[in-house]
Amino acid sequence: MGVLSRPEEVPALLRLKLAAGRIRRQIPPQDHWAFAYDMLQRVSRSFALVIQQLGPDLRNAVCVFYLVLRALDTVEDDTAIPNEVKLPILRDFYRHIYNPDWLFSCGANDYRVLMDNFRQVSTAFLELGEGYQKAIEEITRRMGEGMAKFICTEVETIDDYDEYCHYVAGLVGYGLSRLFHATGTEDLAPDHLSNSMGLFLQVGLVQSNFCT
Repeated sequence: MGVLSRPEEVPALLRLKLAAGRIRRQIPPQDHWAFAYDMLQRVSRSFALVIQQLGPDLRNAVCVFYLVLRALDTVEDDTAIPNEVKLPILRDFYRHIYNPDWLFSCGANDYRVLMDNFRQVSTAFLELGEGYQKAIEEITRRMGEGMAKFICTEVETIDDYDEYCHYVAGLVGYGLSRLFHATGTEDLAPDHLSNSMGLFLQVGLVQSNFCT
């Protein structure tokens, strides 16, 4: 009914659908890239279609960036993992992305599939340009440290909440800005703008989850 109430948007939706089909045919043929883009569709909710509109090199980098952070988030969210196991994994996750032999099974459903096959993501990561790799490594390190901090610290105040959201969402904005900058075609966005974008998305996600 939403589309029928706004028929003027139908041509744009059709163009987007056709473009998505063309982009899927451009996915590199190797197994690790096929896995990465398939998993992106399964765990990214609304971001997969947007990511696929980017140019090939940046698209691959943002796809890997998203999956690395989704895997990190899966470790944080799995309440079955004892803290003495979880904390070092969160803090060292940025190192594990360089090691296709690293394996830690956790999560459920598609998230467990991601974790059980994380070697595919690592293999794709290792094929990215060095600028992309360093940006992903930096944000993964900082986010893992922040997540580990709040495993041991309760969120009790608005300032605590803002700090936690900085780690789990604001840093995503930082990372995207750095990835776009690594293409050599974009200026590096000021950190406060990148952080604000991430926090805005996090607030929207929290509100959406609350309403549903």
